[in-house]
Amino acid sequence: MSPLTILRIEKLKTFGNVAGSDDHVTRNRETPNADPTRENVRLIGGEDERALEEIVKEKISTLKHRPRHDAVLCTEMFLSTSPEYFRPGDPSLSGQWSDSLMQQWAIASRDWLAQNYGSKCVRAELHLDESTPHIHAYIVPLNEKTRRVSHDAMFGGRGGQGRIKLSKLQDSYAAALAPLGIERGVKGSKATHTKVKEYYQAVNSEPLTAIWSNNQLAPTPFESARSYVARIQSDEHFQAINHQLADRAFMQERLSRAEQRARASEKERQRLEEIVRSLELKTQQLRDLALEDVAWELGLHHEEGKWKGHGHIINIDGPKFYDFAPDQQKGSGGAIDLVMHVNNCNLRQAVVWLHERFGEAGAERAAIAKTKTVAAEIIQLEPRTPFQLPVEDRNNWSAVEHYLNQFRGIRSDCIQMLHNQGLVYADQQQNAVFVMRNQQGQRNGAFLRGTRGENNSFLGYSKGTKRRDSWFYFHLGGKANDKTSTAILCKSPIDAISRAMLEYLIRGDVPPERTLYMAIDDIKSLPLERLRDINNVVVAFGNDKSTDAVAQCVLELLPQSQIKKSQAHDWNQQLLDYGRQLRQQQQQQREDDLSL
Repeated sequence: MSPLTILRIEKLKTFGNVAGSDDHVTRNRETPNADPTRENVRLIGGEDERALEEIVKEKISTLKHRPRHDAVLCTEMFLSTSPEYFRPGDPSLSGQWSDSLMQQWAIASRDWLAQNYGSKCVRAELHLDESTPHIHAYIVPLNEKTRRVSHDAMFGGRGGQGRIKLSKLQDSYAAALAPLGIERGVKGSKATHTKVKEYYQAVNSEPLTAIWSNNQLAPTPFESARSYVARIQSDEHFQAINHQLADRAFMQERLSRAEQRARASEKERQRLEEIVRSLELKTQQLRDLALEDVAWELGLHHEEGKWKGHGHIINIDGPKFYDFAPDQQKGSGGAIDLVMHVNNCNLRQAVVWLHERFGEAGAERAAIAKTKTVAAEIIQLEPRTPFQLPVEDRNNWSAVEHYLNQFRGIRSDCIQMLHNQGLVYADQQQNAVFVMRNQQGQRNGAFLRGTRGENNSFLGYSKGTKRRDSWFYFHLGGKANDKTSTAILCKSPIDAISRAMLEYLIRGDVPPERTLYMAIDDIKSLPLERLRDINNVVVAFGNDKSTDAVAQCVLELLPQSQIKKSQAHDWNQQLLDYGRQLRQQQQQQREDDLSL
């Protein structure tokens, strides 16, 4: 069995937790299973001899925001690999290893920490005084964007997104150790994750109970408890038991996890086999009847490679046939066509004939095959009707612009910008037409919003809109040729415009980096291929519970995404509320100025 990577994470939420972990790692407190004759090595942070608590405090003091009361101040990471890597000859030889193999692993792990976390990794300690070499690394989870500490942003929180980030972290560490012949554990294993603290509890829970079974470590008559503990801790037999127990606990845990993986794999295999059987049955049901069987039922006889009878000389080549008879000279394909040709009947009569000979299932198979053939011909030959945008009526534009400005709170300069780009205009019914484009910019659809009258609730898509391949979207910030940095997904065109307006009003300018604003009303129209390459995806579907399920689906499909809810029902209502607050503040300021 190949050696496997080991990566554990522990959250340190208080400076007391940080100090306690530091005392254990630096051996400032008694560690029963540690060999005092061996020296540990500081791989990162060796130039700073201060207590870990002070280093973490200094790091956090550079942030703009103070940590929340429940924030993770520091993340402890435990790195190692299974014993067969360090001692390939005999993994059970606790406390022994190949120095060259150990050094290669330690250097690769140190370089991985430095590459992934840089100065955020404030310390990494290589422990060589226990049964198997391992590293304790301390990472302050600084988030440069929010200027806060955020363990969840770096390592993931609870739920699906957290599992995805942890899985990617395991992938990354395994890739760094792959050149050493160390592999990642089974991806998607159903085994539970063991924290650093739980690992040490498992290692340290057994030694003292095992001592009583070793006669050489039994207490002498009238020996005090303090004297007895001091004596056995210095005894080499006690150290050997500790090392063996540590490895035994690890191996038992690994065996248990392997069994869980095996059971899960067997269930998955059975499930996949059932899917394959079902697909094979469906494939058989979709396949046309064998033409040789149909020819036999038609009363034709096979002679010299041809099917003859009733004035026909038919050659069958897979799903196609050709009649060489002098007065026929016709070719086609499929069971129904063969019956129609030989019996000189129509399609309905051919289906009835097949039903009598091959039963309902056979007739259905032949009908499905015929339909597929006809559909393929239509798809190949029938001309496409291009999408036609609703006819523009420039006389109605002032009314639509007034609606968007006065009733929706969108600034006139923003409306005019979108109008100049051909993304919004008025039609003959005074609807606001929001133009939808595919990824190449081709106009394949339009979303309509009624504006006539005070309580006009009309909305919908223009006939012919390709909803799976067209979206209302626009870009702000950066340069036209810049790669999109952020994508903000909203549930409607007006919401997308309102979200952009809010950011502009709060920031006072367009976003510094190229930002995409896009309307997505259903998971079926999500442009996955386009959004996968964008590092920051914001799912901003307002504050409507009906869209929560869609937002969660986006989160699963795009792990780099995050959900951002509006304070009001939707972003347009929040824009209207924000505009009202601004006007009230301005009115109050004018009154204050007059009072002076």
